Amino acid sequence: MSRSFSPRTARTVAVLAVTQLIGWGTSFDMLGVMGRVIAPDLGLANEIVFGGLTVMMIISALMGPTTGRWLGRYGAARVLAAASLVFAAGLALLAAANGIVLYVLAWILIGGGGALGLSAPAYTAVVEREGPNSKRVIAILMLFTGLSSAIFWPVLSLLNDAVGWRSTFLICAALQFCICLPLHLFALPAPIVSHTEGAAAHTAPLPLSPAKQRKAFLLIAAATTISTFVTFGVSPSLLEIFRQSGASPALAIQLGSARGVIGISARFMDMLLGKRGNPILSAAMGVSLMVLSFLMMIVLPPSTPLLVAFILLYGFGSGVMTVARALLPLALFSPRDYGLQSARLSLPQNLANAVAPVVFTAILDRAGAGMAIATCAVLAVLSLGFVMMLMALVRGVTQPVPSLP
Repeated sequence: MSRSFSPRTARTVAVLAVTQLIGWGTSFDMLGVMGRVIAPDLGLANEIVFGGLTVMMIISALMGPTTGRWLGRYGAARVLAAASLVFAAGLALLAAANGIVLYVLAWILIGGGGALGLSAPAYTAVVEREGPNSKRVIAILMLFTGLSSAIFWPVLSLLNDAVGWRSTFLICAALQFCICLPLHLFALPAPIVSHTEGAAAHTAPLPLSPAKQRKAFLLIAAATTISTFVTFGVSPSLLEIFRQSGASPALAIQLGSARGVIGISARFMDMLLGKRGNPILSAAMGVSLMVLSFLMMIVLPPSTPLLVAFILLYGFGSGVMTVARALLPLALFSPRDYGLQSARLSLPQNLANAVAPVVFTAILDRAGAGMAIATCAVLAVLSLGFVMMLMALVRGVTQPVPSLP
């Protein structure tokens, strides 16, 4: 416990919490507010504008293996610093966009920044600095970074009203260059190890055979890819879903911002559980709550109480699943393999994330919120099925083998 709250750990969490919050808020989260604002000015359809997220995620997915190699060669701090520069360049180009060509080029750069700076590189920075304490510290970090949409949606909306969308993107670029870059370069503590060593580094938490390791990896990949497809698809369209479900623009913003706060409560639970937490059980609970929230929206008539109940269940469930996605590799594979397995998992996840915003935007615009919610429900049930299969696999490994007479 003392180590979890040491000044060194607090410094690591503080730096990465700020930079991850800004990273997500100025990249993936921002189109939830800005997408339908900039589309008319650029003369582009909503699907094309939200397709920027598709470009971002495709680039992030393709760069995943390279990012993994660079993390091992140069360390997380330098990779994260490079991400800040690339993000700043992409956001500045986005502010100057006057058509589809510059718009797509901007999102290619932002996608490169995402590969170098979001999630897995930050968690790798934690592993470099915390070693065996990483699981708890990652949960603490995610407690703060879940606030990105809750903070940036209202801020971006206010900035857009005050200075317009182009100046808003320039301000976002300045945040990356003037805040994130110095923090990554100068404020992170030095790593305690550059490479995980020792017998513990090679010892997996569960004695899985190579065949079962492959099966476990595939089950994790399937469950997390489907669940992240849902959450990444819904996130930028959440305000529109609320509006089509009868919410006023002000209530939609309030509910959308509340989702981040509710997600924080889910991550706070994981932080309190610490080593006693089980990422597999957390994944099962998180996806189950998401399934329940979507089924409520399908069965019950639209109303403000229903939207509040939905955001409570969906926000908590997606928050729990977000933590579980980050921690599942630590629960099943050795610490030395964490970076490799996380990079491998990021490939299908980011490819799914690349498609999700466009798919959900098209469904919303052409078939309405009801069809979008029904699609989410079906996918969430599939994800839950894969989590149940993973639980069965783990239960079979952990059950004691009866001795021969």
